[in-house]
Amino acid sequence: MLAAVLTACTTVPPQRAEKGPPSSSNLQLSSLAKTDIDMVTEIHQRETFGHLRALMEKLYRRNPREWRKSGQPTLERAVSRVFEVQHDWQFPELGGKRGIDSLNLAFQETYQGDRVLAFVVGLSSMIMSSYNDKAEFFILDDLEPQKLYNSARNVEVAAWKLGTARDSRGELFLLSNEAGGSVRNLSFEREFGKIIAHQDTMARIVAEKTNRSIVHVLQGVATAVFLPI
Repeated sequence: MLAAVLTACTTVPPQRAEKGPPSSSNLQLSSLAKTDIDMVTEIHQRETFGHLRALMEKLYRRNPREWRKSGQPTLERAVSRVFEVQHDWQFPELGGKRGIDSLNLAFQETYQGDRVLAFVVGLSSMIMSSYNDKAEFFILDDLEPQKLYNSARNVEVAAWKLGTARDSRGELFLLSNEAGGSVRNLSFEREFGKIIAHQDTMARIVAEKTNRSIVHVLQGVATAVFLPI
């Protein structure tokens, strides 16, 4: 057993920044070089990206003109391009922007490209940055709880902007929740809530594991700004 563990520790592949979203991983010998926290981290991260994918699909269905701008033949292909293809989170039509810069692009009136792509790539790459751009974690990996906490607050701000940001004609840049009519569609709100919960939970887990404190930020949603990651 000891020999197996030592062998696993010496054969773990070199750490590298991920070039795309996290994917499900099979149990490998390298799993012996992981702690329980490492495995929990990977599970939380994969669950978060599952909700991000669902969010992108919902946004495209509410805003079909956006996926048509992507040049992809179907909505499904437009989504798969982001969540199934290996990339560095830099898309030509976004001018190489990612994270907060990409999020802001989604709400710029002069931007003529795919706003759903800008919004979701911004969220996804920002969350990946809170995990140090890794999708696999081992004993010696170290996360910063403040980054995870800040990312949760940024998701809150992004959700608020999605539902309130309007162009000069008074129209929403992107349609999401529907509160009017006999049936209320709050499915977007639920996806955002799950993403925020995963990031906040990971922030608390890492803070307790590393005995670090988190600086809690109090700001009104209407005047909130994106926090650095």
